[in-house]
Amino acid sequence: MIDHTLLKPESTKDQIVKLCEEAKEYKFATVCVNPSWIPTAAAELAGSDVGITTVVGFPLGASTTFSKMTETRDALASGATEIDMVANIGALKSGDYEQVKQDIAGVVHAANGQAPVKVIIETGYLTEEEKKKACMLSKMAGADFVKTSTGFGPGCATPEDIRLMREAVGPDLGVKASACVRDLDTARKMVQAGATRIGASAGIAIVTGGKGEGY
Repeated sequence: MIDHTLLKPESTKDQIVKLCEEAKEYKFATVCVNPSWIPTAAAELAGSDVGITTVVGFPLGASTTFSKMTETRDALASGATEIDMVANIGALKSGDYEQVKQDIAGVVHAANGQAPVKVIIETGYLTEEEKKKACMLSKMAGADFVKTSTGFGPGCATPEDIRLMREAVGPDLGVKASACVRDLDTARKMVQAGATRIGASAGIAIVTGGKGEGY
């Protein structure tokens, strides 16, 4: 259930290689890395069951739909197996729901069934109604998951947000809790609230019962 995550801009190749080794050892669902590290991750994970998640329109969500679609196609060609895209938060808060939906639909189209698309709605910026709307638009646009946060915005994933998101999308979509999930107790609370995936840099701490830091 865990996407073992390293998205810091200063991440080095050695750190990405270590991330992949840890993911294989602990049988995480995927590693989550920035697009430039996909080939490195693909080489390290070849022959394993660990997938490669990458981010699109990250971390602001304010790039154009065309650029997000291009990023998606490039990522898949490089070896990514899952796409975490950032929704257009400004358009959502402006009430331009059609733009938000078409932006997500564009990435879903670019993924072309090759990879699940997770939509990061960045809950820390949104009201309760905006969170519900973002989830509904993601579902209407054909996304596979909704996700709480980039980890670069305000706030943390909370069980309350996970419950709200699960209720909004129903049983058919995945819900990913990310940002501040750093120990087993927190991860369990997210799963109990309806999360089906955890995004964390503290994956090892979660599965070994420790306390992690960072994302």
